[in-house]
Amino acid sequence: MAAQAAPAEELSKLSVEETKPAPAPANGNDSDAESGNEEAEEGAAAPAAGAAKKKKKRKPKKKKKAPTSQSEPPRVLVSQLFPNKQYPKGEEVEYVNDNLNRVTNEEKRHLDNLNQEFLTDYRHAAEVHRQVRQWAQKSIKPGQTLTEIAENIEDSVRALTGHSGLEEGDALIAGMGFPTGLSINHCAAHYTPNAGNKMVLQEDDVMKVDFGVHVNGRIVDSAFTVAFNPRYDPLLEAVKAATNAGIKEAGIDVRVGDIGAAIQEVMESYEVEINGQMLPVKSIRNLNGHTINHYSIHGTKSVPIVKSNDQTKMEEGDVFAIETFGSTGNGYVHEEGEVSHYAKRGDAAKVDLRLSSAKSLLNVITKNFGTLPFCRRYIDRLGQDKYLLGLNNLVSQGIVEAYPPLVDKKGSYTAQYEHTILLRPTVKEVISRGDDF
Repeated sequence: MAAQAAPAEELSKLSVEETKPAPAPANGNDSDAESGNEEAEEGAAAPAAGAAKKKKKRKPKKKKKAPTSQSEPPRVLVSQLFPNKQYPKGEEVEYVNDNLNRVTNEEKRHLDNLNQEFLTDYRHAAEVHRQVRQWAQKSIKPGQTLTEIAENIEDSVRALTGHSGLEEGDALIAGMGFPTGLSINHCAAHYTPNAGNKMVLQEDDVMKVDFGVHVNGRIVDSAFTVAFNPRYDPLLEAVKAATNAGIKEAGIDVRVGDIGAAIQEVMESYEVEINGQMLPVKSIRNLNGHTINHYSIHGTKSVPIVKSNDQTKMEEGDVFAIETFGSTGNGYVHEEGEVSHYAKRGDAAKVDLRLSSAKSLLNVITKNFGTLPFCRRYIDRLGQDKYLLGLNNLVSQGIVEAYPPLVDKKGSYTAQYEHTILLRPTVKEVISRGDDF
């Protein structure tokens, strides 16, 4: 501590010397000398004051670099990753036979160019779906609850589109186009957890993951199947191959019954061994692909997944969900279990609702979902409660459609794969195609 005291003693000596009166100048010109001293003191003080006033220069803040890749879990807006709105195209496939010349036909190319806004919205939605599902395929693990899995997917879709859906009308701009279906084993479709659901994904489960993404009402509907036990691989391969066969066959002027025949032929060429028993893989004959309309997941045309005499033709401008389901059971599903999926009917007649809870709920559905499908959890997150009586009333009045779970026989296993295709004037675009499937 003594070493630190020395500067204080020196300062004390200096202070004493500075207080002694200065000797009178020899010429006796006191006022001039004093004036000179004052000016010297002011001059010395000025730089010190200036130094005190000088502020340190602030370093310019570094601009945050725009993200160039997706985060895990996905939270980066897809529009930030593609600021020029040049979203990736899907798989473009040339038409065959009589439609082969469409790719070079000037009139068809002109029609294609008129659809740029339509294509931009669809490719935007497709890229969101790809990025979310590819992360989901890596992150879904046994031991997770179905609620956790569903909410992880849905939170990611909302983050990547930039629309949380909590403000009135926000979910109609972009977001979920179909609730996250998590249908396990013999349940083939339309199951998502309602509030309070405690179901946990098991190591030996086969789970279908089916969800939709929309941008401005352009819905991309795509699905895949998750299984952790390799014994189910042939089942998944059969359904994936059957879906690709349907996509390959699809095109302008193609009859949907012929597509069903191609799907069934591929699907039923597979078999799977479970518990020492060889089981044929069957197409689930009462499930179909379908057209997708603006803000409506199910259009008027269906695509069977078995041979059929249906002569309905696919047409230019149609959007189709080509989806196939394979089963080790009966190959036929029925409705069973608690309903979770709903959608307001676009063709519903005007009904005078007497139940006040039904009236208020219909207002919520119309302003937040329109004719987009929704599930009970989506109503819950808007702060609605005690709405089930009103919801059931809307279903019974034919205003809202309920989609119960669809199941094959217990003990069987089902799988699903699905893609959305656009029948453009020049080419067929598998809009949801990715590196994963």
